[in-house]
Amino acid sequence: MRYMNERALFTSVDARNDDHFSGLDWALFASISLIWGSSFLLIAISLESIAPELITWVRIAAGAAALALLPGPRLQVRAEDQRRIVLLSLIWVVVPFTLFPLAQQHINSAVTGLLNGATPIWVAIVSTVLLGRAPKGAQRLGIILGFVGVVLISAPSMSEGSSQALGVGLVLAATVCYGFALNLAAPLQAQYGSTVLMARVLLLATIWTLPLGALGLADSRFEWGPAMALLALGAIGTGAAFAIMAALVGRVGSTRASFITYLIPVVALVLGVVVQGDSVAVLALFGVAFVVGGAVLASRKAG
Repeated sequence: MRYMNERALFTSVDARNDDHFSGLDWALFASISLIWGSSFLLIAISLESIAPELITWVRIAAGAAALALLPGPRLQVRAEDQRRIVLLSLIWVVVPFTLFPLAQQHINSAVTGLLNGATPIWVAIVSTVLLGRAPKGAQRLGIILGFVGVVLISAPSMSEGSSQALGVGLVLAATVCYGFALNLAAPLQAQYGSTVLMARVLLLATIWTLPLGALGLADSRFEWGPAMALLALGAIGTGAAFAIMAALVGRVGSTRASFITYLIPVVALVLGVVVQGDSVAVLALFGVAFVVGGAVLASRKAG
């Protein structure tokens, strides 16, 4: 495992495992897919009585609190890594977590989850630049299939008017942030461990988004259902999930770890349709088949 450039703001590392996924890799992969796949439903429920700005802050703060309760070492962060962690708190948490609730005011939870499948495309592009090594073989084919799937998923919403198009654009902007964030997280996770890293990232993000939370108070009201959904979104869907994700990034690399977002849409689709009664175009269902196939191919051995 190696740093590309100690002075560079963005660095990346080679994966500890570039062979087929191990049983532990698949367990981490599946757990993250289930947790984050359900997050879009939890956001939709939260929006019933809570403003998007307050959802962003409470989600992050609850995640930070959950990680703070876990036992673990308190490592000293190297001076050159402090700015990376600050940047990671912005592009992995603050910006995308602000964009998703705003997007779901225009598109439903199922479509939002399906669009999140664009993340591996951006991760692969950024990783190629940082490591100077593009995905090959089955992994490259997996990315291509995933891209086709995202296009099929996006097309119906893009044709429905400017409001839904705005929602699609916000989600895709969030996935671009994830593309940079997952590459930035890999060397930091290798240096400090997933729990330590994400505890610091979420604590910083809680501070940055405090003004947003205050702004959303006036437009929110307390209801038990949305409140419980939001707490679950924070403690489990943010705190625990980010620690697991950082561990997965350290094990299999940023690009391969990002392929969880090819399975997240399936979970989001099922929950959105079954629980919320969301409607999804037939074309988007074909897109799901492509993204699932892309995830399987992407998990294969590199090369």
